[in-house]
Amino acid sequence: ATMIDSVRYLVENWEVIGNGLLYKFKDQRFLLAALKGLRNGLVWSPYSCAARSGYGVLVWRGNLLTILRLTKTHAVNLAKFVFSYKFLQGALTEVDGKKKPWHSAAAAFVMGYYVFGENNAVNMQINLYLLSRVVVGLTKLAANEEIIPQPNFPVFPWFAAAVWGLVLWLFEFHPTVLQGSLQKSMTYLYHDSNFWTDIKTFLLRNK
Repeated sequence: ATMIDSVRYLVENWEVIGNGLLYKFKDQRFLLAALKGLRNGLVWSPYSCAARSGYGVLVWRGNLLTILRLTKTHAVNLAKFVFSYKFLQGALTEVDGKKKPWHSAAAAFVMGYYVFGENNAVNMQINLYLLSRVVVGLTKLAANEEIIPQPNFPVFPWFAAAVWGLVLWLFEFHPTVLQGSLQKSMTYLYHDSNFWTDIKTFLLRNK
């Protein structure tokens, strides 16, 4: 009975207790901000998975038409690129008499400009996705070709450290250079967690 009474008391008075704790630790605001950041991180991850398509566009409230339109744009662009790239690469090979490495680069360069060169949400996501793979791939190639020394230590932790260090530096001091969807998510995670008025806006809702 004592435990049941305690639980009932907590349920009935959680706002008063929560607000009291916030007041008690008001001088440790950085700690409270970190705790709200923890809360925002837990909330944002499932929300972003459920509310966003592969292109970073809001899907909330059944925005199926947007998804279909973006999927169509992606599919059409990819089909156009593959066809034109293969055709141009094959034509260059026919002219030269054999396949050469520059054929692939030239064909993809030209068709990348014409097919994926328009600055829209779909193309931005595709190009950024490829850019990260290209940078990592070129680094590995440089190591394999002994242009740079092969590392004798785990590289990935340092790669992660550099990525996160740079992105948070950009966000805190030069946020406008970052992509809009990234700005929005990082604002929710790192800036909105600095603000609350009571236990409800600390735990249950962002603002």
